[in-house]
Amino acid sequence: MSIDLGVVLTLLLVVGFLAQWLAWRLRLPAILFLLLIGIVVGPATGLFDPDKALGDFLFPTVSLAVALILFEGSMTLRFSELRGIGGAVHGMVTYGAVLALLMLAAAAHWIAGVSWQIAFLFGALTCVTGPTVITPMLRTLRPNARIASALRWEGIVLDPLGALFAVLVFEAIASHQQGHSLAVFGATIGIGAGIGLAVAAALGFLLYRQMIPEYLQAYGTLIAVLGAFTLSNKLAHESGLVAVTLMGITLGNLKHVHIDDIMDFKEHLSTLLVSMLFVVLAARLHWPLPPGMLLAGILVFVVAQFVIRPVSILAATLGSNLGWRERALLGYVSPRGVVAASVSSLFAMRLGALGMPGADALVPLVFILIIGTVVLQSATARPLARALKVADPDPDGVLIFGSDEVARRIATALAEHKFQVLLADDDWDGISAARMAGLATFFGNPTSQHAALHLDLTGIGRLLALSTRRELNSLACMHYRQEFGRERVYRLRVLAPEDATDRAAFAGSLRAKALFGGDMTHMRFAELLQAGWRIKSSALTDAFGWPAFVAQHGADSMLLFGVEPNGRLRVVSNRRKTEPKSGWSVIALVSPAPESAAA
Repeated sequence: MSIDLGVVLTLLLVVGFLAQWLAWRLRLPAILFLLLIGIVVGPATGLFDPDKALGDFLFPTVSLAVALILFEGSMTLRFSELRGIGGAVHGMVTYGAVLALLMLAAAAHWIAGVSWQIAFLFGALTCVTGPTVITPMLRTLRPNARIASALRWEGIVLDPLGALFAVLVFEAIASHQQGHSLAVFGATIGIGAGIGLAVAAALGFLLYRQMIPEYLQAYGTLIAVLGAFTLSNKLAHESGLVAVTLMGITLGNLKHVHIDDIMDFKEHLSTLLVSMLFVVLAARLHWPLPPGMLLAGILVFVVAQFVIRPVSILAATLGSNLGWRERALLGYVSPRGVVAASVSSLFAMRLGALGMPGADALVPLVFILIIGTVVLQSATARPLARALKVADPDPDGVLIFGSDEVARRIATALAEHKFQVLLADDDWDGISAARMAGLATFFGNPTSQHAALHLDLTGIGRLLALSTRRELNSLACMHYRQEFGRERVYRLRVLAPEDATDRAAFAGSLRAKALFGGDMTHMRFAELLQAGWRIKSSALTDAFGWPAFVAQHGADSMLLFGVEPNGRLRVVSNRRKTEPKSGWSVIALVSPAPESAAA
């Protein structure tokens, strides 16, 4: 019985969405659920056979999807950021990665019995971690800042570099398999690189000159990527992946070219493609696996987890300022992700078509390693971090959405009490002023996909939505309610309660606790600051309690925050009355009136 292609694509979209939603709810990498669902509906039950369902569309669809995924990942590599990484991260993304590649190749060759060519391709694909798998894991793991920074930078840098290197290894294998000379291999790489650089330069010129309207820029970039991939493959067989990878790296590093909107579009498109692609690829696995392959894959995973990763991290961090406990956790956490799964499947299909012996072993080895690392490390990394005493305690830092004068003054007051404070906003003027004031910042919408990959929330446990955009404040509170918990997200009202009529008021599910009491609004706070009110901090004692503070600074003094003796932050809101006690420090908004006679 023939299957309607439209029904198949619709079901793939539904299944992919459900897997992504489940991953979001459980705070686990989505790739785990996508692969498991694909295995269940494919080889485990036989409900879905991609080759029959998609027919001739399968190979070109997978090829174009992988090309777009590689392009999107390559755009994230910014050479300017490489200068800011520390010595430990530099070692992890250079000789540490090379050492891991060689050891992984040796393990695949000696344990799984694959040829050295397939083994080196396996090593190139699996020596990298990626932001899409490491970011959700870090939110659950919550290691100290140095470990979190090292793992994030390793994923950000190695993801595109690893993709480029894996493509070069594949090109060398494919060229050799077809009997091509070294000159033909060089020509293939040269044509791919030339087309990728040329298309990136042309697109960058058009974007810089604003010759493409903003609403068509993402569409035009999509056409340019697919055009470069197709043209390169037509001129030199198998050179398209080189073209799109170098095109992404080049476009991401062009100065004075605004690509944030393009990045957002590509991230959403990649989420869609990954959700469908991984279900299809996992469903193509043949079950049972070739004799001994399952055991070989498990043994390779064990060696990679408990031997190769620790050794490579030990070598990469020699001479760094990391302690042995931090090295131990770094040597344990290394989940594999999107690049390894998507590219390995495409390479296996192409090498299989070329008659490469052992190509069918590549995908099972990669998938077993992905599932093994994600499952094991998600379940055990947090307890290990606690045992090693490198896990952050209950995070008490503050993420502030907004960067105007109100947000900056509040952030400064909290920072003076040694709280970790991070301001996030897409207003460049406000972010620039915050940076000039010495505050940590993130330029961008904190609810965006870009923030999900690049916003470091290590040590952050609360959200204060202080922007003047009411809807975005509520959206941020909903977004971070899952991250921090309902009781740890707050918003500063934009409308006064009497102004928020039934038609304008948000539903209960969209509301968060109102900061600083029910009648305080952002406009009123800003007006008070302009009128000379100031944020005052003071320590309370038995002799100088909160009543004495109010007597000294005026009865209209408004308590904003309290800091308990153990350093815990208390946030004043409309839901819970805060009564400062002796031993606390208080942060309050006080009037500019002369101090009372009690002073």
